[in-house]
Amino acid sequence: MFSKKRATSARMASDSAMTSGSTFSVLGADTAIKGDISASADLHIDGRVEGDIACAALVQGESSEIVGAVSADSARLAGTVHGAITARELVILRTARIHGDVHYDALTIEQGAQVDGRFSPRPAKPEIATSDAGANPGEAHLILASSTS
Repeated sequence: MFSKKRATSARMASDSAMTSGSTFSVLGADTAIKGDISASADLHIDGRVEGDIACAALVQGESSEIVGAVSADSARLAGTVHGAITARELVILRTARIHGDVHYDALTIEQGAQVDGRFSPRPAKPEIATSDAGANPGEAHLILASSTS
């Protein structure tokens, strides 16, 4: 019924995914969590979370609900969020319902998505540089990077 070749190739694919270091966690539709979530892994949430979420990448399912702030390097939202969102790359899908302020570097919004809040780009991170001329050891000067030319 099953050949050894298929089983071996499936096992090798599974093993290589585990050894590559990329991991993710899934919260199923039947899962409800009260409390903050902090993960170095990517998260896929289909259930309900009452608390703040901080992760590398977030994928939210259509039936999912998050009540709390979301902070991620990248986020793809399809459900309901009640709270502020901060992401470098943010995709808001047509089924998303956002109630809170949105801070982003890159933003994509599908037609039909609903957002009740303010949009604002994330502020540029300050660069710290030292000055050689007349500076005391350990003294640093703050240089703000500007995105306008």
